[in-house]
Amino acid sequence: MKTSLVLCPGCEAPLPMELWNLPRESACPECGAVVQAAVFAALLQEAGGGKNEPAQADIDATCFYHPEKKAEIACEHCGRFLCALCDVDLLGEHLCPACIQAGRKKGRIRNLETHRVLYDSISLGLAAGAFFFVITSPMAMYVAIRYWNAPGSLIPRTKARFIAALLLALVPLALWSILIYLAIQARIHD
Repeated sequence: MKTSLVLCPGCEAPLPMELWNLPRESACPECGAVVQAAVFAALLQEAGGGKNEPAQADIDATCFYHPEKKAEIACEHCGRFLCALCDVDLLGEHLCPACIQAGRKKGRIRNLETHRVLYDSISLGLAAGAFFFVITSPMAMYVAIRYWNAPGSLIPRTKARFIAALLLALVPLALWSILIYLAIQARIHD
């Protein structure tokens, strides 16, 4: 439950719902500090399903980023009220854009993927180098086969680059094999 978002400023213990929206100040049950919590209904709402309604003056909580929009939910990290546009559902947590940005920069959001290794490009580069160095041809084939099912680019790509790398790696391997065979045959006949 989101009641943990309303904390005592003195001891940071969650304030019970009975102390919310009272016309007078009350004491924190943990530390006895004098508190008064004014809580909008948007704090307890579930995600609104994409409605982006305008806020009614003095009745509804408004979005932190769009003051003219009605708040649908509160950010689970910082507690800011968010409209349906600003609410980002990331692995079951409702976050605001600022918390996602901060989590990306500080590495706190582990499942936020920002880059991937493009093994198809590596394999293709190794295959192109196979015309000059014989060792890169098997390396290109290994990378293409080993990482065939690895997650590709964040932008969808086909397996055509892997296929091209395999074919491109086979050509120099065949040429090197023929050259070595001819060199051995020439040495034998001399």
